[in-house]
Amino acid sequence: MKTIWMAALGAMICGAAASAQTAVMTHAELQSVNSTGYTAWVESPTSFPFAIRGVIVNDPEEMLDPTYDPTATAMGYTGGMYQVFFQAVDAGDRGGTALWMAQNYEAMGGWIPVGNDYGADWTNEMRRVQYDANGRKFRKGDLIEVTARKALFYGGKRNINENHRIATSYDFDVVLVKANAGLPQAEAVTLADLKNADDSAIFDATRATGGEHWQGLRVRLDGIRLATTNGWGKTNWAERICTATDGAGRSLPLRMPLTDLGEPPATSAWFSAVGILNQENGYTNGYELFVQEIGPTLDVGTHVAGRMAVSFSSDYEGYVLEASDDGLQTWSEVNAMPLKVIVIEDDGDAPNRAYRLRKVD
Repeated sequence: MKTIWMAALGAMICGAAASAQTAVMTHAELQSVNSTGYTAWVESPTSFPFAIRGVIVNDPEEMLDPTYDPTATAMGYTGGMYQVFFQAVDAGDRGGTALWMAQNYEAMGGWIPVGNDYGADWTNEMRRVQYDANGRKFRKGDLIEVTARKALFYGGKRNINENHRIATSYDFDVVLVKANAGLPQAEAVTLADLKNADDSAIFDATRATGGEHWQGLRVRLDGIRLATTNGWGKTNWAERICTATDGAGRSLPLRMPLTDLGEPPATSAWFSAVGILNQENGYTNGYELFVQEIGPTLDVGTHVAGRMAVSFSSDYEGYVLEASDDGLQTWSEVNAMPLKVIVIEDDGDAPNRAYRLRKVD
């Protein structure tokens, strides 16, 4: 880890939260592990604060419900929770890290001192970490810089959190570097990349292969079908588990989101799933996919010229589009030049909004 003068970064991270001599951390360094799967990053009295950058790859509401719960005062009831993963984008860095907070830390056990329950102030804390200085809410695809004052190892990975305390000295800060920088392309993986033939996890402490190689990253898991659907549509974190298989003895838990994915694919149907490869428990195992999208899903409509327009996510590059004209009996590749389509997701809600394109000087 190196120390730099943040002022030297100039406009690249203009407005960053890091102080003049805040250490700069990489995801690869923070998430490094030894041969037993335990953290290889050694915390020292001078380790914090550090600054770490990346692109947000999930909205918090996809994973956990951050809404303030006035009844969350009892032991074992944490109330609102917040979790966001952000992924490395800088040259030479690889990996992803989770940010995590809870409304009532006392509910986690007797080892948490009394007085670590945000209560109604939780709403203000969520505004502090979910909105930039201009009141814009952070979202997937934003490039951010996080100033961390604590990072605990749990379940096989380092999480940036508040040490389960509400004291401001443990706060992490989130600053916008670039809005809508874009989601990283989902890396294509199969269960054979993550699991051995006997269904044991592939663990590589160098992080060159296996689950460690993709931990914390946005991936596309190809060639799977559902072995169980029990967790589909559930809301409790512990219950939101389905099992995927490749039909060759390998399997992986799929952690389902709070967002609605529609009906589950039939257990006989092969599909792909885009999401975040997470390690939720264990040191050399415990990998799972947090699912955000089931696909590839084709969007078929009529073009203005009367021809059919077929589109699908860029995360499914490498697929071949085929068509059948005889009731799905035979298929042939569609011989057509793809057109580039730019899709803008507009936050505006004015009922009479109009649009135009203006050439930028």
